[in-house]
Amino acid sequence: MFILSFLTRGETWGVVWDFTAENYANIFEPVYLETFWESLKLAFISTGFVILLGYPFGYFMAKLTRKWKSRMMMFLMIPFWTSSLIRLYGWIVIFRANGTLDSFLMGTGLTSEPLKLLYTYPAVVVGMIYALLPFMIFAVYSSAEKLDMSLVEAARDLGASRWRAFLTVSLKLTLPGLLSGVILTFVPSMGLFFIADILGGSKVVLIGNVIQDQLMKTHNWPFAAALAVALMLITTLFMVLYRKITKVKDLEGIV
Repeated sequence: MFILSFLTRGETWGVVWDFTAENYANIFEPVYLETFWESLKLAFISTGFVILLGYPFGYFMAKLTRKWKSRMMMFLMIPFWTSSLIRLYGWIVIFRANGTLDSFLMGTGLTSEPLKLLYTYPAVVVGMIYALLPFMIFAVYSSAEKLDMSLVEAARDLGASRWRAFLTVSLKLTLPGLLSGVILTFVPSMGLFFIADILGGSKVVLIGNVIQDQLMKTHNWPFAAALAVALMLITTLFMVLYRKITKVKDLEGIV
């Protein structure tokens, strides 16, 4: 793919073995920079909501009894038995005009007319959260399950409030799981273009959609490869930052 990104597009099909950096220069055109920014923004927004929902869920799930832990893990795994595309089409039934959500809201008197939720930015965000939330929950759960609660009790005995004990002990000790969950959600959210296709229509365009169009419609394979390499470099940068942060935390723990 890296070599392909430096080749020249053929006049009708395929590529010509003329090496050029023009494909990377085209990435800096405003329309593509805006698409990269929109992809990053959606990834940050989705990851933020996944943290708000997934961290407390995984943290308190680790405190359940062994029986209920197994049940909750089963409930989280059941959706994976069905194709993600089928599950996303289920959200179309919910979000469409006069769909499940509209019927509920109008039936309770909260709204008087159908809402236009399908093919909107919030619908794409909901789809991203739904697809990525289990990864955050499992990452936090695996870390919180190993948490020594005696350390939290010691902090409380020394006068710390529940909130302070959580911030200074629980959060710090479960931070590796939280950071792992961030990587497991942020990196895939940069490339889940099919969610934007299904729930956003043509109103939400991500860098993955542009790569798909370059491959399938315009057949500009070298430029698609250049976009893919750029996307891979961005996600690799976040992986490197994750490694550095976790390494610092490990050193702090040793000290």
